[in-house]
Amino acid sequence: MSESPAPLADPHLVFDPVAAEGPRDLVVLGSTGSIGTQAVDLVLRNPDRFRVTGLSAAGGRVELLAEQARRLRVRTVAVAREDAVPALREALAGQYGAGEPLPEIIAGPDAATHLASADFPECHTVLNGITGSIGLAPTLAALEAGRTLALANKESLIVGGPLVKALAKPGQIIPVDSEHAALFQALAAGTRADVRKLVVTASGGPFRGRTKADLADVTPADALAHPTWAMGPVITVNSATLVNKGLEVIEAHLLYDIPFDRIEVVVHPQSYVHSMVEFTDGSTLAQATPPDMRGPIAIGIGWPERVPDAAPAFDWSKASTWEFFPLDTEAFPSVGLARHVGELAGTAPAVFNAANEECVDAFLAGALPFNGIMETVTQVVAEHGTPRAGTSLTVADVLEAETWARARARELTATTKSSATAATRNQTTAEARA
Repeated sequence: MSESPAPLADPHLVFDPVAAEGPRDLVVLGSTGSIGTQAVDLVLRNPDRFRVTGLSAAGGRVELLAEQARRLRVRTVAVAREDAVPALREALAGQYGAGEPLPEIIAGPDAATHLASADFPECHTVLNGITGSIGLAPTLAALEAGRTLALANKESLIVGGPLVKALAKPGQIIPVDSEHAALFQALAAGTRADVRKLVVTASGGPFRGRTKADLADVTPADALAHPTWAMGPVITVNSATLVNKGLEVIEAHLLYDIPFDRIEVVVHPQSYVHSMVEFTDGSTLAQATPPDMRGPIAIGIGWPERVPDAAPAFDWSKASTWEFFPLDTEAFPSVGLARHVGELAGTAPAVFNAANEECVDAFLAGALPFNGIMETVTQVVAEHGTPRAGTSLTVADVLEAETWARARARELTATTKSSATAATRNQTTAEARA
């Protein structure tokens, strides 16, 4: 991976080779979510290595945000919801002692972007742990400000890949997804010319081994029962449909500049091997740890150094079995569709992602069957068509495509729900007459 131009993520390159004295200043975006809370835990256990200067969150968990702010002694706290400010101010007052100065509060939809930007000077590394395409603007702000970007917000690349590539400097992005952190570490063993294939592992989610027919009647509770990882509801459903793996294939292509036909998905139920790199000499390097996101987070915020005891290691005195299975593309068509939209590029990935988010919400609300998620997303992608060639992608293009995709997905979902309700009513009537 040493050739020029360098890919977005390259373990051989260090964006900021001059290490500052003392702890590294961090801004944590999405601090009350799964990535954010584990990052806070990691920082609290390593105060000599890291210092958090700013936290951002949506605003739904102000008590936790206030506790984090007090324990980390941050300078600034940001919330996306302006109506959460009074409750946050009260929570902070309860956490801090009498006479102690409270952190600065900034609020609004651009609050996280402000923390990531050059307007907030006390920052070396931005950890973007926001979920969803709203994380794109903070990603672009961090890159433009010259921050090292520890990227857990995959949507930044999915919906805005060309925008990110236009701003990122060599070595500036360190991936935090477990799969991409695994590839990042394995790729350190060779040059880009040595790489034959990237192998992205998938747990298979709660429905591994089921056919498409078996999935017709699964419930939201079934889909939320992930066998390995504890995640938010949208990400957990994405794991059940394997949409998350499709997004990761697009992300791997963008991060490492490897063609789609050289990125493979394999099902690995134990989630011990987080991904693998196959080299041209036939060797395959796998990165393996027990399932724990603190390891990838530590790579993201600490690279090129490793953080001792960031996450648990294997106990090799105990027997274990590691299994690998081919992906069932009929039951889980999401990976193939993701490859398709990734190759289309332009606004197609944004349409795919936005339509999926709407369909997942509809499924969780009982308005769409499980198989209907990908059926609806497929239709939205088909209606969107092939993006115009020869034009530069802009943020406005992404937002316009997302708005259309969400609206169209809601229309199709409403039609599906109406049809299902009518079918149920007709069946009930027929049974009553019989």
